[in-house]
Amino acid sequence: MIVLKLIRESFKFAIDALIINKMRTVLSLTGITIGIFSIISVFTVFDSLEYSIKSEINSLGSDILFIQKWPWAMGGDYAWWKYWQRPNPKLSELKMIKLRSNTVENGTFMFAVSRNISYRTNIVEGAKVNAITYDYPKILNLDIGEGRFFTEQEDKSGKNVVILGYDLAKSLFPDEDPLGKRVKIFGRRLYVIGVLNKKGSDVFGNSPDKQAFVPVAFARGVVDIRNMGTTIIVKAKPGVTIEEMKDELTGIMRSIRKLKPAADDNFALNQTDIISKGFDQLFGVIAIVGWIIGGFSLLVGGFGIANIMFVSVKERTNQIGIQKALGAKRYFILLQFLFEAVFLSLLGGAVGLLLVFLLSWGVKSLFDFPMFLSMQNIILGITVSATIGFISGFIPAWTASRLDPVEAIRAN
Repeated sequence: MIVLKLIRESFKFAIDALIINKMRTVLSLTGITIGIFSIISVFTVFDSLEYSIKSEINSLGSDILFIQKWPWAMGGDYAWWKYWQRPNPKLSELKMIKLRSNTVENGTFMFAVSRNISYRTNIVEGAKVNAITYDYPKILNLDIGEGRFFTEQEDKSGKNVVILGYDLAKSLFPDEDPLGKRVKIFGRRLYVIGVLNKKGSDVFGNSPDKQAFVPVAFARGVVDIRNMGTTIIVKAKPGVTIEEMKDELTGIMRSIRKLKPAADDNFALNQTDIISKGFDQLFGVIAIVGWIIGGFSLLVGGFGIANIMFVSVKERTNQIGIQKALGAKRYFILLQFLFEAVFLSLLGGAVGLLLVFLLSWGVKSLFDFPMFLSMQNIILGITVSATIGFISGFIPAWTASRLDPVEAIRAN
């Protein structure tokens, strides 16, 4: 009952302070509001970005490896020019991997170039053209809405066929059905056999909507790929871990390239968790910056709360004296002012959280980005607000609890 009475009276005093001294209270709570907004908005953006990035990475699959010339994360004592001297992966190496590997379920070979694509008078400049093998959809998702994917025979024979992204097809064929039509790429005529469903851009800005896909054998006949960044993508068999496949592929690639036992690997086996770890480190650094920026605002807000409480103690000194004369204990006075400080701080924090919520809603509505205020961040904002209120209000509350009742009653 005593605790409930304390909470009720403290809440009443906090509201009275807000009503009677509106400007002073609002200005003092602004620091708390800005601090909570700064910290929680940073974490909200990070959580939303992390969710989107990990969703994109997980969509690639955790059981695939990218065999490439360049690693996704460079470092150590390995000189950059050694990376430059490495050979690019070859289609023949993919064939050897399929023959020798016991862990690889499937694999594909690919490279990409930028080319103009035209149909009659409609031209799309600098479109990304992906040269891929027929196994590509078995490893990475390729959502075909109309038509079909090319067959193994069409791939191996270098058939002049193409699959268009949704936006690319709309740009080239605004009023026609693209299937069966011939577009011009590499100075050659290619038959459109498929159109992808619209997907939109991912968090990295990539989108298959503006890309085209052709058989590797066809592209090799019209493009010199000797110095081009090629990639082999392999998928592990069910029950095989990524590390098991990585260990086996290291041995197979070294054998294919006839590397001596003491020689360094002249290839990179990249996996998706490298991207996740890189972003985790980046977010960790920026989170510290967010805490520092928000910390200064919270410090200012803490001084504001302390100022309100010192003024409140001074204004209610006579009342404190009467309470103590009637038998009120020191802890009662102490908790009364502490609760009041915490309530005021929570009020500033609640406004900050409301601003973060409005920011999240606005970004989600205007930019179609899945930004959300999580329950974890709401709890964090409330906890930080309450902590700042407790720390800021402790000294004024302690001062009030130590007042002499006689001297306090005499105070004007």
